Amino acid sequence: METLQRIIRKILPFLKNKYILTLLIFTVWVTFFDQNNLVDRFHQLNRQEELKEQKAYYLEKIHRDSVKLHQLKTNEENLEEFAREEYYMKRKNEDIFIIVEEEE
Repeated sequence: METLQRIIRKILPFLKNKYILTLLIFTVWVTFFDQNNLVDRFHQLNRQEELKEQKAYYLEKIHRDSVKLHQLKTNEENLEEFAREEYYMKRKNEDIFIIVEEEE
């Protein structure tokens, strides 16, 4: 209890100074209440980083898909392999066996 009173006695003269009080009120206002407050700004920066990571992921995925599409358009063997694997297509007189691996 006495330590709290000592702290208050040390801080009280500073709070009576109008410049320090104005600076303190301004800091609290900018940190919490302003339209562009620091708390929201911090959340926006985190969101921006997440979006940059997503952008990099999707650009890489677009690149891989573009390469695969080019391969499918230019090579008949790749197109046939893709049709067999993805759409279970087959030649005449062939049987397809689908093996499903179960997770334990």
